[in-house]
Amino acid sequence: MMRYPYWQVIYALCCIDGLSLHINSALAQEQAPVSFTETIQPLLEQHCVTCHNDQVRKGGLSLSSKNSALAGGESGVVLVPGKPLESYLLHQITPDDEAHTEMPKGGNSLSFIERNQIRDWIQAGADWPQDVHLKEVLWWSMTTLARPMSPDAESVHHPVDAFLLQRLKSVGLNYSPTAQRRTLIRRLYFNLIGLPPAPEAVDRFLQNQSESAYEALVEELLDSPHYGERWARHWLDVVHYGDTHGYDKDKPRPNAWPYRDYVIRAFNEDKPYRRFVQEQIAGDVLFPDSSDGIEALGFIAAGPWDFIGHAEVPESKIDGKIARHLDRDDMVQNTINTFMSLTVGCAQCHDHKFDPITQQDYYSLHAVFAGVDRADKSYYQDATLTKKYLALSTEQRELNAKQLALSEAVKQQAGKEFADLDQKIQEVENKGTKLPNAHGFHSQISKQQDAAKWVQFTFAEPVSLSEIELCGCYDDFNKIGAGFGFPVRFKVEVSSSPDFTNPLTIIDQTEMDYMNPGTTPVRFEFPTQSIASLRITATKLAHRTEDYIFALAEVKLLSGSDSEHNVASAATLSALDSIEAPPRWLLKNITDGLYPESLRPAEVAGLKQQRDALFQENVPKELQTELTSTNEKLKEVETQLEAMPSPQMVYAGTVHYGSGSFIGTGHANGSPRPIHLLQRGNVTSPGEEVSPVALACVPDLPNTLKLPEHHTEGDRRAELAKWLTDDRNPLLWRSMANRIWQYHFGTGIVSTPDDFGRMGELPSHPELLDWLACELRETNSIKHLHKLIVTSKAYQQQSVINEETSQSALLIDPDNRLLWRMNRRQLEAESLRDTMLLVAGKLDLKMYGPGFQDFVIEKPEHSPHYQYHLHDPEDVRSHRRSVYRFLVRSKTQPFMTIMDCADPSMRVATRSTSLSPLQALTMLNNGLSLTMSKHFAKRVQQLSNEDEAQIVAACLIAIGREPSGIERTLLVQLTKEHGLENTCRVLFNLNEFLFVD
Repeated sequence: MMRYPYWQVIYALCCIDGLSLHINSALAQEQAPVSFTETIQPLLEQHCVTCHNDQVRKGGLSLSSKNSALAGGESGVVLVPGKPLESYLLHQITPDDEAHTEMPKGGNSLSFIERNQIRDWIQAGADWPQDVHLKEVLWWSMTTLARPMSPDAESVHHPVDAFLLQRLKSVGLNYSPTAQRRTLIRRLYFNLIGLPPAPEAVDRFLQNQSESAYEALVEELLDSPHYGERWARHWLDVVHYGDTHGYDKDKPRPNAWPYRDYVIRAFNEDKPYRRFVQEQIAGDVLFPDSSDGIEALGFIAAGPWDFIGHAEVPESKIDGKIARHLDRDDMVQNTINTFMSLTVGCAQCHDHKFDPITQQDYYSLHAVFAGVDRADKSYYQDATLTKKYLALSTEQRELNAKQLALSEAVKQQAGKEFADLDQKIQEVENKGTKLPNAHGFHSQISKQQDAAKWVQFTFAEPVSLSEIELCGCYDDFNKIGAGFGFPVRFKVEVSSSPDFTNPLTIIDQTEMDYMNPGTTPVRFEFPTQSIASLRITATKLAHRTEDYIFALAEVKLLSGSDSEHNVASAATLSALDSIEAPPRWLLKNITDGLYPESLRPAEVAGLKQQRDALFQENVPKELQTELTSTNEKLKEVETQLEAMPSPQMVYAGTVHYGSGSFIGTGHANGSPRPIHLLQRGNVTSPGEEVSPVALACVPDLPNTLKLPEHHTEGDRRAELAKWLTDDRNPLLWRSMANRIWQYHFGTGIVSTPDDFGRMGELPSHPELLDWLACELRETNSIKHLHKLIVTSKAYQQQSVINEETSQSALLIDPDNRLLWRMNRRQLEAESLRDTMLLVAGKLDLKMYGPGFQDFVIEKPEHSPHYQYHLHDPEDVRSHRRSVYRFLVRSKTQPFMTIMDCADPSMRVATRSTSLSPLQALTMLNNGLSLTMSKHFAKRVQQLSNEDEAQIVAACLIAIGREPSGIERTLLVQLTKEHGLENTCRVLFNLNEFLFVD
């Protein structure tokens, strides 16, 4: 039996009895001949001419003119007028037996209707005027952004509806009925603030029948502080924000959270979108008087960072070069993909295959970020203090460098004897400060500086004290040295009871930061009294590297009768927590008599006297004067820095000057490093050096950046920020307008929100998208766009399929791209978790600050292990909204992952949505579900003692309505047999609970 290609079978089925299949209002109708200029020419120009023209003849084929098309290509006859079956063109655009379309290569397949139009055109003789030559058209997303005229439509007063209804009516469809008010309030609440309405709020809305009730509710929710929490989560998905580095070691980032808080505040304040973008690229340069300009730079550092490739591998190694290249690649891709929805990363190894982005463009964007790293950046909420701190820090770096250069010059002038004496002095001063074994007591590591840590001394018999002496540790870890772990703020309390009841504060150093004493013992006078226990509490911990600790080498408790009699060794020791790592760190080390000895002043003084004599004899007076002056200035600057309050920290894009284990990748103290075009993206094959410029693919916007001759790295970012937010950049405004639409309807007008290039989907309503983009550009208000969208009739439609129009609507638009009804949507993982907590009465609505950890961390110093199964769901610290969850890249939270939460290692423009048995099992058996079901039951039991009343209250709280008669009967029966707690678990698993409507 002869087998026919699948495309020919499709064609034959569409041509039975010589008739063509056309869909219009779901009915087959006689259709006029297909016009070449109106129908075929736009299709060929949009999908084919880019690769098949007189200049670029892929497959040996050009479709620039009729003659070139008739000439065919390498695969044979492309166009045979009157004979579609023999035309290779139709073969190439029709799916084969594996549902694969050959052409357009790498692009979107032509629709069924478009393929039929081409077939009918060929069947009718392939009319193609000889004087018509096809040209590649400018891709839709690159065209100039201009406000289209809103369609004229009777009784349509909303611009969004005017555009949508025009398209719907063109195919014989209309809107579905308006949803019930109970559905609308739930939809608005989840969409705008991510939480369900309380039963009281539902009742108020149902009772308010005024025409302005709906719009007033929209305004109320947009003004809610929870609006920012909801929409910040969407933004953090797109920029792949996380609280750990990712990669091999995946160390925590304790200071990433200020960027998250910045995004929440920005949405709540309705920060102008243009400024919102500019702050995240160059806020420190463009808006230096605002702390937002610093915190917003967390955008640049939001993605993963290779700790090993940066901190442990030098840039001179190939792996180090690769790590730094990939780091800049992430910055570039995050910037262009987030704000312009372009896949610029495809040009890393060669020119982009589908979009007009060259490899030169790609590496020129690398040059924009060539001076920044990801690191903790110091700042203050008071911009004046930030300026002062930055100025002093810069001066300190410059003076340190100058001091080092002058000291080397002094050694050269003073001779070898001077250098030997200088080295011996250092050896003597360091002698005794480094113990070979026992260092002291060391608390467990904390991610929060204000976490209280204590150590306690309990006596078998009461004692009287006259003085207490605290001795600081010495440890080279992270080059901290003397005073390692000495508390920044602390207090000493005593009690007359061994179990430390009714404590009395004797020494209070909790109001101001205490200057680190190094290894010099610190004594405090102690009022003589009889005590049974004494506790030293660190209320503000010492900074270690990316965390905080409390450590002491020795504590002496000196008796009143003999000021040198130390009774500490007779006490029983206890602590909140302790790192027991013998012999270096043990709790008992705090009373073992071993601690860094004080310096030997007499010996050191003699050596210094000899050294100073050589200095005076051999070093020129001018050099002596300059070194002395530099030392004095440096001391003055250090004094001023010490007098300033401790700065805040944010993990952000910043110049790293080299401290700690990471020496930084910034070039020459922050000046941008040279960037070369890499042949095939290979770091070992650098080509020509490139200059910082923007993309050349935006026709109306020059890609040059206006940089002064001696510019800083910040100037480059500032110019890119201005280029991105230029009114002539259509992609910025189209991209954000599309993202907002997507989060309201579930699918964007462009269903590929991260790709507006030729590999992405075409907009379903291009005129509407441009109209919304123009609104955003002119108002700069995201809240304005929200209100426009949610007040439309399209948004207020019911999601259930209307029986009257279901058959024709499902046939014409099965994916609901024309929005003839509202899309039914599942709750995202965060909204689901927050709703469970809220319904259970356990949700803590505290805003801002460090995130909560729903895991136990093991081995935090080396390669942390994040153990979610060890976390206690009853821990009230974890009962905050999910946007404040500490996001781990290497090991995602199991409950959230099963519910399709975004992976923080990836830029997620559209979350996947799944329905699986695993989700149902999780909702029934996960520790969070069990715990919140228990608290939900307790909450309901407090409202009534009767089973039926409890069921009614539970349904009102969980799903916003009373149960029906049969539902009430079944739930009461379930409660009697298995208890109210299990009934609450069932409510958590209802579709009404798991879906928006």
